[in-house]
Amino acid sequence: MVKGDEPKGTVQDEAVRIRPGTRMRNYFFTGLVIAAPVSITIYLSWSFIQWVDGWVKPLIPLKYNPDTYLPFSVPGVGLIISFIGITLIGFLTANLVGKTLLSYGEVLLGRMPLVRNIYSGLKQIFETVLSQRGQSFKKVGLIEYPRQGLWAIVFVATKTSGEVLVRSEQDSLLSVFLPTTPNPTSGFLLFVPSSEIKILDMSVEEAAKLVISAGLVTPDYQQKIKKLADAKILADSNAD
Repeated sequence: MVKGDEPKGTVQDEAVRIRPGTRMRNYFFTGLVIAAPVSITIYLSWSFIQWVDGWVKPLIPLKYNPDTYLPFSVPGVGLIISFIGITLIGFLTANLVGKTLLSYGEVLLGRMPLVRNIYSGLKQIFETVLSQRGQSFKKVGLIEYPRQGLWAIVFVATKTSGEVLVRSEQDSLLSVFLPTTPNPTSGFLLFVPSSEIKILDMSVEEAAKLVISAGLVTPDYQQKIKKLADAKILADSNAD
């Protein structure tokens, strides 16, 4: 018997013994990667629909509520009614009569000490976030935070103006939002000199995934560079 034959056979036998367990583990993690995002998405969507239905359905008259005539509850009715109602409000306030009523309502709210502060703040936030002209969170940047040598992801909101810019005695400041991990909806508002921000090529969605996953989900930068290079070559060829 050749000396090297026995180790080979032993290794092959060990691989045969380990392979079923390894396959089961790979199958499990593959199924988890597929099932977990789908399940969580369905759960969050279903929870949101039930939350809206719980608020809106009690306000619907019984004769217009399909649950009155059916032996089971119809999910999503409240969400549909809410969408139609909000769209109708927008349609009515777009004309002269609606604008007049809205202005009177805002004057009335402006006379209420506590309510006017809440209303004006919420209105400004929604107008900024939902306005198509807004440039909120269109870019992602990298700054040294909380000290030099450490880097943090920030969402660039807009150019800083007003008293903050004047008092800072800087030529140019950017208002940025520094999100926390794993909840990117909380964080810090920072005013950073433009020269100290490195604007990144990744999208806001990619940066949000990076923050939520605590750095585990990293955008494929090499593939993006290849796409940019291919686009430049195509543009140059079309120009010729």
